Order: sequence, then C-alpha cells, then structure tokens
Amino acid sequence: MDVKLTKEELARYKRQLIMPSIGKEGQKKLKKARVFIAGFGGLGSISSQYLVAAGIGSIKIIDKDVVDISNLNRQIIHWTQDIGKQKAQSGLYKLKNLNPNCNIETITAELNETNAFELIGNVSVIVDATDNIKTRKILNKVSVAKSIPFIYGGVDGFSGMVTTFLPPKTPCFDCIFPRDVKKKGLIGVIGPSPGIVGTIQAMETIKIILGIDGTLQGRLLYFSGTDMVFRELSIEKNPDCSTCGHR
Repeated sequence: MDVKLTKEELARYKRQLIMPSIGKEGQKKLKKARVFIAGFGGLGSISSQYLVAAGIGSIKIIDKDVVDISNLNRQIIHWTQDIGKQKAQSGLYKLKNLNPNCNIETITAELNETNAFELIGNVSVIVDATDNIKTRKILNKVSVAKSIPFIYGGVDGFSGMVTTFLPPKTPCFDCIFPRDVKKKGLIGVIGPSPGIVGTIQAMETIKIILGIDGTLQGRLLYFSGTDMVFRELSIEKNPDCSTCGHR
C-alpha cells in the first residue's frame, strides 16, 4: 500500500528529500518501515532518536529497567527528573515530542525465548541496544529464523564495535560470538562511545530500508576512542554454526 507525505512531513524532512539517494520515494520507504529496538539505554537512547527524527513510520522499543542516576552519563534520552521512572515511559515521552508523525510503541518487559518472536513480529530491522550476550543470542535466533536484518552494537570504555547481519547472506551473531560469556560486573563507559555506536546503527538501519549499498555486512567495525583509530575486520559465516550453519 502506497503512503503519502503530508505538507508538514515534506517540510520536516526537507534536508533528506533533496538527497538523490532518498527523495520522496525513499522517504515513503522510511515511513512504511517498522524497526524493533531492544534496549532503551546508551545505544537505544541514540539510535531511537535518530530513527524517529528520520521519519521511520513504526518503532517498537523494549526495556525492563527504570532510570537510575548512574545511567545519565550516557543514556541521554533520560533526564534527572526521570530517575525512578520506567525507561520505556521516559523515552516514549521524548520521542513523541521529537516527531509526532511516528508510531512509537514502548514495552516494559524482559525479552526472552518465550516472547521474542511475538514481540518482534515482522519488522524491517532489528537494532541491538542491549548489554548482554544472552539477549543478543535471542535476537539473533529471531533474525535468522525470519531473515530480518540485525544490527549489532557493543561498547566498552572509550571503545565500541558495530556490524550488520543480513541472514541468510552473511554470518550471524553466533558465527562471531559462539560462546556464552557471563557479564563481569559493571563495565565502565564514557557517554560518547554508545553515542558513536548508536549513530552508526541508525545509519545502517536507514541504509537497509532505503536499499543503499555499503552496509557493514561481512565487516566488523571497531573503534578506539582513546586514539581515534577505526579498524575493520572481515567476518565470514561459520558452516558449523549452531544457529545458521549446517548443524
């Protein structure tokens, strides 16, 4: 079904519409797209705002936590007055005020093996904004089973990494991170690190929806914020992967 852009939307997205790679048809693709974001913390704070600002038509975000004062150095969608509120509630208010044209749904719940397939549904892209291997593996299972693009992001201190999984074409998350690694307490993070990673995740999401080449498929982008060096690692499918391989 074709969608139409209102006069207000034509004005709002003017700087995107003049780009040959987007134009009105591209903006309509963004409006028709559905994105699932797992997490409303450091990564989700950034990726959600850029995706809403760009005019993604429908966004669903899940997070089970409440805002803590220790979140505020990096989770910039949450403010001091939001301490104690559910992150889903706090973030929803900001996003709706950023762009009322977007259909935004937030859920206060834990994503698990039981509810993941139903909650994610048939979206255009899955954005990983989590902080643990267990949830990422659940997202990966849904991604592979439904052939949904999955954009991974991770941060540690001044550093971070991003890649885009496009099943069945590319490796999946389990190809690269096959082991279950237990979280080792609190990990130090400086705010700009998830800012950089979340921004790249939003960029990858937009390119996938628009059908623009040059995504991070088959490439793991790593950056070190201490010396501002970006490195790229080539990644390949594991034929024995328990999720997407022959097994």
